Amino acid sequence: MQITLDLPEELLQYFDPDHLSREILEALAIQAYQTEKITSAEVGRILGLPSRWAVDSFLKQHNADLHYDEADLERDRETLRHLRAKRTDNAS
Repeated sequence: MQITLDLPEELLQYFDPDHLSREILEALAIQAYQTEKITSAEVGRILGLPSRWAVDSFLKQHNADLHYDEADLERDRETLRHLRAKRTDNAS
């Protein structure tokens, strides 16, 4: 979708016209992520970022907190317990 915007010169003076389209896209992606309209994976796809780590870095640079709650932590703990048990079983 292509959108035409009328932006005041007062605002435009702070941006490089050659990169304005990308900056607007990034700002919209950050806003959508922060309001939980899209996921970090969607941020990566929309912006063409090469990896999860690049997405995490991008979000961190823009002060967009990662969505990670207690349920995520518990899943990660369970995965760690499972991997440790598997390693112990393989060592026997």
